[in-house]
Amino acid sequence: MKPNLLKVLFIIEQCNPEWASVPLVGYNFYRGIRKRADVTLVTHIRNKAALEKVRNGHRICYIEESHRIRRYYRLVSKLTTRGGVNWPLQHALSYPIYAEFNNRVFRKFKARVLNQEFDLVHALTPMLPRYPYKIINACKNTPFLLGPVNGGVPFPDGFKEVAKMEFAHFNFLRIFTRMLPGYAKTYKTADRVLSGSTYTLNMLKNMFNLKADRIELFYENGIEKDFIQKPRQIAKESLDLLFVGRLVPYKGADMVIEALGRLPDAVLKHIRLTIVGDGSERNALERQTLKLGLNDHIRFTGWIEQKETADFYKNSDLFCFPSVREFGGAVALEAMACGLPCIVADHAGIGEYVTSETGFKIKPESKEFVIQKLSEKIQILFNDDPLRLKMAKKAVERAMEFEWERKAEKMTELYDSIVTVKRV
Repeated sequence: MKPNLLKVLFIIEQCNPEWASVPLVGYNFYRGIRKRADVTLVTHIRNKAALEKVRNGHRICYIEESHRIRRYYRLVSKLTTRGGVNWPLQHALSYPIYAEFNNRVFRKFKARVLNQEFDLVHALTPMLPRYPYKIINACKNTPFLLGPVNGGVPFPDGFKEVAKMEFAHFNFLRIFTRMLPGYAKTYKTADRVLSGSTYTLNMLKNMFNLKADRIELFYENGIEKDFIQKPRQIAKESLDLLFVGRLVPYKGADMVIEALGRLPDAVLKHIRLTIVGDGSERNALERQTLKLGLNDHIRFTGWIEQKETADFYKNSDLFCFPSVREFGGAVALEAMACGLPCIVADHAGIGEYVTSETGFKIKPESKEFVIQKLSEKIQILFNDDPLRLKMAKKAVERAMEFEWERKAEKMTELYDSIVTVKRV
């Protein structure tokens, strides 16, 4: 490493290039930042097999897990995945698993942080805004950066039935987060907190009375450079729609299907919808498709590998994803990167990724309202090729702002500014 690079202790409990969602986001940040800083990665032992394949001589500290916690982890998984994943309960019951990791990181690095062996400590995952970081107690003279964190978003008022199906009544367990040792201190004393959505930013700002210079917006999702494509040529004879996501109630695939059923026959005969993904609602969605007589217009692919989704984006014209409780917007970024205008629900994270230039955002006032607006927006883009092409081009431009190398560059610039302020 060059001697002028900042020395960073990077704590990413979930960091794995072979997994999806948060672990992959964690890895992508790490991969980009280690090119620009002298990084020591601290992560869970569960990530070792995948990380060793791409380690390339970089420093990685794997935190071991006790036999007792391994058994507890299996028990929690079994209890919270019956009849669909009960995420609120799983997050609540999983805390002891994280607490062991948190304590072991503190014991291992306390002395080194106190001795100022690092210029900055950055804790990135878990990404939910409800975890303490004990290492902050050692950051007496070393700046501590937290995030991006994202979450805590409620279901829209008009989707109470969906909320019930997603076990939202267990969300009361979040109040116990505030009682966790060190939780409030982590947010109140961090030199900077990054938030992945405006909702979460305002929630944390109000909860901990954070000043504007101590918390800022920094979206957690990014896109690979080679994923970005030129928009495909408009085909006059058809409009290929795409939905990518888990087939669970809040993602809204049922609303896309219903919206197709309301299209005039003159439009519907040109429409094809591909639904990529699997989940607890798949059988119900297939029955809905048959009931509406749409089986010639809708194709279900089932679960596919992440790397294979690129082909579906490239061969589509329009992305329909009315998820009513999306913290981030990774699938919208992927769609925009391939030149697809997006029709999404304007609620929390995903509504911030899609702009008025790159698609349509629908306020999730009710299921009926979203379905009607989906149908209207599909017809608008079917009938207006110039508008669709304009949105497609703007979508690619928007996605380029989230390219991983750009994000890594912005993060290391942030490191420099935080360290400079601390040293003054």
